[in-house]
Amino acid sequence: MTIAPQAAAYRPDPQIAKLADRLADPVQAADFPTTILRFRNRRWDGAVGLDGLSDEQWVRHFGRFEPLPDNLPQPLALRYHGHQFRHYNPDIGDGRGFLFAQLRDGSSDQTGGRLLDLGTKGSGRTPYSRFGDGRLTLKGGVREILATEMLEALGVETSKTFSLIETGEALQRNDEPSPTRSAVLVRLSHGHIRIGTFQRLATLDEPDAMRDLIGYTLTNLYGEEPGNAAAGQLLDLACRRTARLAASYMAAGFVHGVLNSDNINVTGESFDYGPWRFNPTWDPAFTAAYFDQQGLYAFGRQAHAIHWDVVQFAKSLRLVAEAEELAPALDAWPGYYEGEVATALCARLGVAPRGDQPDLELIQAIDVALQTSEVSIDRFFFDWRGGRRRAPSPADALYDGEAFAAFRDIIAGYENIVSLDHAYWSDAEPCAMLIDEVEAIWSAIDRDDDWAPLHAKVEAIRRMGDALRS
Repeated sequence: MTIAPQAAAYRPDPQIAKLADRLADPVQAADFPTTILRFRNRRWDGAVGLDGLSDEQWVRHFGRFEPLPDNLPQPLALRYHGHQFRHYNPDIGDGRGFLFAQLRDGSSDQTGGRLLDLGTKGSGRTPYSRFGDGRLTLKGGVREILATEMLEALGVETSKTFSLIETGEALQRNDEPSPTRSAVLVRLSHGHIRIGTFQRLATLDEPDAMRDLIGYTLTNLYGEEPGNAAAGQLLDLACRRTARLAASYMAAGFVHGVLNSDNINVTGESFDYGPWRFNPTWDPAFTAAYFDQQGLYAFGRQAHAIHWDVVQFAKSLRLVAEAEELAPALDAWPGYYEGEVATALCARLGVAPRGDQPDLELIQAIDVALQTSEVSIDRFFFDWRGGRRRAPSPADALYDGEAFAAFRDIIAGYENIVSLDHAYWSDAEPCAMLIDEVEAIWSAIDRDDDWAPLHAKVEAIRRMGDALRS
């Protein structure tokens, strides 16, 4: 479900410059007191031709933001609006980040490779910072490493944490112990164009800019030539990708926490990790954000939330398209989602999908079994990899019970399509990423400046990812 990194030469391609005057503001990075390299993504730096940088060069580019060769001469803070917990906000934009560079990767899904963005988090104040300091806590950066590594391993199309550099400032925060350490993070993403980017142009009544943005997105992010009905063409592609995103969250047991329309990328790539959590059990009401008092973005409501955001996208496109052009894609979204849920769950189980009705019954059986038994999500998919139970397991008594009766009958008809030869499948416990371990990893860093648990966890996650791809 995700694209693996492939070695490539450095190929700068700052396509956003053509639209920058309508979408962004040039900004300067903060001048940090210090820059200490804490994480460098050796899995992905070679995919964009930057593996040859020394650590000193790396820090100059991703801590001091010296421009990359033949790339953007100055960072760009992107402008956008968005619905935040269903309330429209025209006063937002990149408030503590910017687009630093664009370059091509080595993938073959598009001619010449995909256009990727290097964007920041915690790089200083911008015109959209409002009352914020434009900074990122080191803990926030560590949490984003863990989220992106785990999601990538589980097959979710996600931004990649490319770099984390500690910056030597003492930050004050209301929702965690202060002062706390600071950092600047760089993420590698398949575009930073959000639903909220289109909402802004619709609100400001800029049809020419809207058409240009549609063309940019189709050409550079989807690799498609804009047709006569370009708005409907883009909406259908975005519906398919966002349906896949919502489904992949469910199969991963992941709760993003803040699925506002400014946090939904029109390529369907997950990004921007704040109060995320992995759900311990299949609990539809489980939330990640303490401030989500109504459970708007709870585990079981994420598909509805993402679909709602896509509807806002369609409303924005009405600036340049008639409703008749857009309605088919919106009407198709629930069907896209249902199909993607089946694909995602079968992929995590390692079995071949069987078609609409059998797969729907499988989904329903999994839902009943996991809600009723409260077996952990990671344990369930670990024990049933390949579609057959691998004993012994601490959950054997539950698997033999009534809650799993329908699932046992249905899964017996599914074909195993994966190998279980990887040593990971002989482990006693599945690799998981629950909040207690996240806090323990951060505590080791905060208390003892001990980064070994973080690096060990990243290695364990990537090992699991290798096993899931085998």
